[in-house]
Amino acid sequence: MAMNVGGPGDEDAPMMDINTTPLIDVMLVLIIMLIITIPMQTHAVKLDMPRDAKATSDVKPEVIDLEIDFDGAVFWNSSPVPTTSELNDRFTYVVSLDPQPEIHLRPNRMVKYDYVAKVLASAQRLGVKRMGFVGNEQYME
Repeated sequence: MAMNVGGPGDEDAPMMDINTTPLIDVMLVLIIMLIITIPMQTHAVKLDMPRDAKATSDVKPEVIDLEIDFDGAVFWNSSPVPTTSELNDRFTYVVSLDPQPEIHLRPNRMVKYDYVAKVLASAQRLGVKRMGFVGNEQYME
C-alpha cells in the first residue's frame, strides 16, 4: 500500500505512480505455467549404446555394399536388385545370419530422399541392426 505524502495543496494533483499489481499478477501466472510445463518437456530418448569390446567376438562380420543410384536403382554388392520384394528377401537373409553382416549404404548424391527412406524403412522393419552410411565425402563439395 502506498501513501501519498505531499505538501499542502497537492490533494487535487493526479497520482503519477505506475500500478504494478497487474504486472505482478501476470508474472506469477507465467511462473506457475513455466513450473507446470517443464516436466512435460523433458522426455527420455532410448539409445542402444555399444557394448564392451571385450564382450564382442573376434569374428569380423561380412560387409555388404548397398548402393542407391540417382534414379533409385538399388545395387547389392554391385549386382542390381530389380524389385523391392527381392531386396526384402535379402534383408531377411541378412537378419538370419550370426553375426549379422554390416550393410554399408551409399546413396548417390543426386538420389531423391524418398528412395533412401524406403530402403531404410524396409531394413528397419525387417530387423537389420548393423547399417551405416558411407561415402559422405561426396557431400563435402
